[in-house]
Amino acid sequence: MTYMFDKFLQYTRYERNLSPLTVKAYGSDLRQFGDFLTGGKRPLEPRSVTASDVRAWMVDLARRHDGARTMRRKIQALRAYYKWLLRRGDVAADPTVGLELAKLPRVLPCYLRESTLDALLDSPVDTADYEAVRDRLIVMMLYDTGMRRAELIGLRDAAVDTARGELKVHGKRDKDRIVPFGPELARAITLYRQLRDRQVARGCEAFFLTAKGAPLYPSLVYRVVHQALQQAGGTGKLSPHVLRHSFASAMLNNGADIDSVKQLLGHESLAATQVYTHITFSELINNYKHAHPRALKKGG
Repeated sequence: MTYMFDKFLQYTRYERNLSPLTVKAYGSDLRQFGDFLTGGKRPLEPRSVTASDVRAWMVDLARRHDGARTMRRKIQALRAYYKWLLRRGDVAADPTVGLELAKLPRVLPCYLRESTLDALLDSPVDTADYEAVRDRLIVMMLYDTGMRRAELIGLRDAAVDTARGELKVHGKRDKDRIVPFGPELARAITLYRQLRDRQVARGCEAFFLTAKGAPLYPSLVYRVVHQALQQAGGTGKLSPHVLRHSFASAMLNNGADIDSVKQLLGHESLAATQVYTHITFSELINNYKHAHPRALKKGG
């Protein structure tokens, strides 16, 4: 079954254009399933797997206290694998048919208020310090464009056009999109480029570089954002994705239509963007409770 697993993973990466991280997770999940059924001692024949085998695996996952989201992903990986096998004619039946996926609790994305981020981005920065200027630009660009951390790391210098105020973002599944930006970000980009080109020996075509001229890496971007948001008074999970959530919330709060926000975020489905309407509505309720005179009256 390992050979078939590997063939399937090649299909997901090169034909379905799934991200490397998703493909890696699928591979881990499928190998875990195979090891569960065989104890890791022999290859598993796909045709021999039954619905009872899959249910037994689900029970084992629950015993391990895997969360609902993790269990759901693992079953989805197995389901995708068997759909692929069916299309190829390698199996006669799908053992995952009829299985109910664990329901996920609704979790609203964490975001920061516009006033908090404005105060952070308007605070002074040492314009002669390359890393200080770069780190400020990382936070500003994530918030001003809503791009993902991986998209920021993969941003090429040629994709940043200050004259037109546009970024060409290479997104998930190898899909490109154009994201506009304003004059304030354009000025920050110009300053960063001036310092980078004077102080850093460029070793690649990436827009953002380390002080040694190498591309950024995920943990560096996380650390930069986490420290900046922490200093701004943020609490909780202060990851780069919080800035993406904050971008979407700010856009909707200031009158942008949801289809435009969907396009800017690079979402494939409107459902992925609609979660932010729940944030803005909850903000609306909160504002009403704190501002309307009748909402302030206590019942007697």
